[in-house]
Amino acid sequence: GQLVAGVAHEINNPVSFIYGNLRPATSYIQDLLHLIDLYQDQYPTPNSAIQTHLEAIDFDFLKADLPQLLTSMKLGADRIKNIVLSLRTFSRMDEAEVKAVDIHAGIDSTLVILEHRLKANHNRPAIQVIKTYGTFPLVECYAGPLNQVFMNILVNAIDALDEAVLSGAIHHPTIWIQTEIIASRAVIRISDNGPGIPASIQPRLFNPFFTTKPVGKGTGMGLSISYQIVTERHRGTMRCCSCPEHGAEFIVELPLTMAR
Repeated sequence: GQLVAGVAHEINNPVSFIYGNLRPATSYIQDLLHLIDLYQDQYPTPNSAIQTHLEAIDFDFLKADLPQLLTSMKLGADRIKNIVLSLRTFSRMDEAEVKAVDIHAGIDSTLVILEHRLKANHNRPAIQVIKTYGTFPLVECYAGPLNQVFMNILVNAIDALDEAVLSGAIHHPTIWIQTEIIASRAVIRISDNGPGIPASIQPRLFNPFFTTKPVGKGTGMGLSISYQIVTERHRGTMRCCSCPEHGAEFIVELPLTMAR
C-alpha cells in the first residue's frame, strides 16, 4: 500500500506538468494555424519552395490531424490523472486510523484499477458492471483494507466469469454492485452470473489457504483476509450466497460508525 501511494505520487508530478502545459500548447497551435490561414488568404500563390514543402509534409492532413492529436493527449492525461487518483483512494495507507469515508469512491477506485481485467479480450467480451448505489452517509472504517476486500471479491468474480465464458456457460458476463442502508448498517452486495459455488465448499470459502483455482493461480488467502478485515477490524459480517449455475453473491455488512 505504501508503495502504491508512493508510485502514485511520483507519477502525479510529471503528469501535472504535461496536463498543465496542454492548454497553452493548444492555444499556441491554434494561433499558429490561424496565422498560416491569414498568410494563405493574403498570399494564395506561394513560391515553388513553399509549395513543395507544403506537399511534402501533407499540410492539409497535418492541419486537420494536429487538433485531434492534442485532444487525444488530453484524454490520455485525464486517464492517467484518474488512475493516480484511484490508486491514492484505493491505497489510503496514510490513513491508518478510522476515518469517515465515501464507500462508493472506494468501490469506484477499485473498478478503475481492475479496468484492464474487465475489458474484452480474445477469450471473452467485456464484463458489464451494473452499479446501483443507495444514498449513503460517510462510513467510519479503515479505508485501505476495506478497498482490498472489494478488490478480492471483484477479482474472484472476474476469474469466475472468465471460466464461465470459456466453458460456453454464459455469453454476457456481468457483475452487479448494490449498496443500501439497512438498520443503520451499510450493506454492499457484489454478485456475478458466473458458474456459482457448490454448496459443499461454501462453508470453507473463508478458511485460510482454501482455493478451487489451479496451482499457481490463487493462494487461497484473499477471501480469508477479507473476512478477517470485515469481521475483526470493522465488527461487520461477510457471507456468500450462491447456487450452482446461478452465479455468486458476496454480502458485506458494516456498522456506519465504529465503536470507540
